[in-house]
Amino acid sequence: MSRRLDDLLPTPLDAGHLAALAPLERSADLLALLDRWVERGWLRALDRAFVGFLEERAPQGNPLVLLAAALASHQLGHGHVCLDLGETLAEPDFALSLPPEGDALAGPLLLPSQLLERLELATWRQQLEASALVAAGELVAHAERPLVLSGTRLYLRRYWTYERRIDGALRERLQQAEPTPPDLRARLDQLFEGGAQAGLIDWQKLACALATRSGFSIITGGPGTGKTTTVVRLLALLQAPAVDAGRPLRIRLAAPTGKAAARLTESIGQQVERLQVAPAVRANIPSDVSTVHRLLGSRPGSRHFRHHAGNPLPLDVLVVDEASMIDLEMMANLLAAMPAHARLILLGDKDQLASVEAGAVLGDLCRDAEDGFYSASTQAWLEQVSGESLAASELNSGDAVRHPLAQQVVMLRHSRRFGEGSGIGQLARLVNRQLAPEARALLRKGDFGDVFSLSLSNEQDRKLDRLVLDGLNRDGQGTEGYREYLQVIRQHRPSSRLAADDPQWNAWALRVLQAFERFQLLCAVRKGPWGVEGLNQRVGRVLSKAGLIEGDLPWYEGRPVLMTRNDYGLGLMNGDIGIALRLPDAQSPDGLLRVAFPRNDGRGGVRFVLPSRLNEVETVYAMTVHKSQGSEFSHTALVLPDALNPVLTKELIYTGITRAKDCFSLVEPRAGIFEDAVRRKVKRLSGLMLERV
Repeated sequence: MSRRLDDLLPTPLDAGHLAALAPLERSADLLALLDRWVERGWLRALDRAFVGFLEERAPQGNPLVLLAAALASHQLGHGHVCLDLGETLAEPDFALSLPPEGDALAGPLLLPSQLLERLELATWRQQLEASALVAAGELVAHAERPLVLSGTRLYLRRYWTYERRIDGALRERLQQAEPTPPDLRARLDQLFEGGAQAGLIDWQKLACALATRSGFSIITGGPGTGKTTTVVRLLALLQAPAVDAGRPLRIRLAAPTGKAAARLTESIGQQVERLQVAPAVRANIPSDVSTVHRLLGSRPGSRHFRHHAGNPLPLDVLVVDEASMIDLEMMANLLAAMPAHARLILLGDKDQLASVEAGAVLGDLCRDAEDGFYSASTQAWLEQVSGESLAASELNSGDAVRHPLAQQVVMLRHSRRFGEGSGIGQLARLVNRQLAPEARALLRKGDFGDVFSLSLSNEQDRKLDRLVLDGLNRDGQGTEGYREYLQVIRQHRPSSRLAADDPQWNAWALRVLQAFERFQLLCAVRKGPWGVEGLNQRVGRVLSKAGLIEGDLPWYEGRPVLMTRNDYGLGLMNGDIGIALRLPDAQSPDGLLRVAFPRNDGRGGVRFVLPSRLNEVETVYAMTVHKSQGSEFSHTALVLPDALNPVLTKELIYTGITRAKDCFSLVEPRAGIFEDAVRRKVKRLSGLMLERV
């Protein structure tokens, strides 16, 4: 007898079954309830399997412990490192992946809020502490237990270990005082000749100074604040004495993704060329940037890397850009592979979206960046070596005992890209401060020529189609739509009589790629009419109807594609964008489609790849905000969904806004979603740098 897929699924529970369950008294009943949650998509099958593993290890276990384990496992899928028992009791249903607003919760329900409504925090902790499955912190006798309870935070053992390793490694590095050159102030003055604008503190100079004195430092700041400029000068500051001594430092640069690495390679190369330093120093500042995975030596099919504590990286200084995208596990691996003597410098925007995987490491480490919390001795030292005064900085005072990490963190505060006259900058700042009414007022008034909002009446509203085709239909720079790059393909195509290797084809392809970067749709979600999948289909139909593409086949001229995985054989990285173009071919009178990708190696140029060699790509008229990190576009249009969704937070809105260089458009299918998103802040639960030693 054949079996259907439905036969393999857990038996659905009706209202009668649910009423008879006692999930906090009988573990079998709890497992049945968890099966129901998995059916509805509220819990991952992985979480249920983990509870099954615990039940096998300790049969007839305490249901409260098993429930906590299921929820703790599920938090990893939301980016949390642990389950906070107190916060779970305050808002129990947030511990599950309940449907977004607008989706019906049909059928009989039994939610965490119903299970836990009478449970006291002290009782839950006592039950966990008494369990043979739960370890009490770092107690050696409990080292084999799969769960760890620290205060009110419950961890899966592996993530507790990652967090403790990071915490311990950073505390060691913060105590690692590095000798600074006796002429540090003179060197700083030379590198920062001219300084900041009158009346402004030169935070870049302070960041360089602070990073010279320790084995670990963080430079954070928003777009245009000069993080790359700062780190290039810092590398010159560190390398110059070493070159003078005849022992140049081994410096490596890394970023979490291939796209971020390519962008930094290009930016660093340009900055190094402009450095006013000795040629020998400039020659010893690298511009090649690797992905963190490649730097560590990833092994296919394994969580382990070639470089680790037993085989550390051969370097003296490591700079990691876009550090907000690094998750807890990767940071633990990176720190483990660092030689004891080497310096680690993290760059990133603490306010951007955190990593896709569990952890918000940069956000956790920069929690005091706004306030400063420098000790009196740190502030005095900074003022002495930099010549800057922090008297008017409005920073809060701190001390090195209570705020050890803050002594090595500098936040760059002046954006050269988004000044006071920039609507994009003003809107980003209001969103970042969660001032939703003020942000809405800025959009509504229209006082700035670089921010716009577009309200849609329904899913068929043609205003979105017009935006996709022609942007804002204004003469201002950076307001184009997708018609622009498709016209460049047609109007600037070289003569078909030219050979395929003629440089004019490369120049044309590069021009097309640059034109495509003038406009980009960003989405918060992947599914639905307002997600990546629905919008890519819609844009394709709009462009086809306008006669701009021939979209009947999977591959057509003008199709933009996004690499979704690194392909080291082709030299293409996750996040790279290419465009299919028709080039002359001796075997075909109509030419041959090839996909043009920018080289992103700092030297410019284009590489062409046959579509048949690209297995991990997707059409990219629209991309998620997460995928856009590390990229910039002249005109960015952020399309919000028509229902509140867990991913909608002020960090996502801020990241979407700051992808725009010249113009930002907010597209709203439903009023109020923008305000609701701005009021919500990503809160990833962890204990990083909170434990007292």
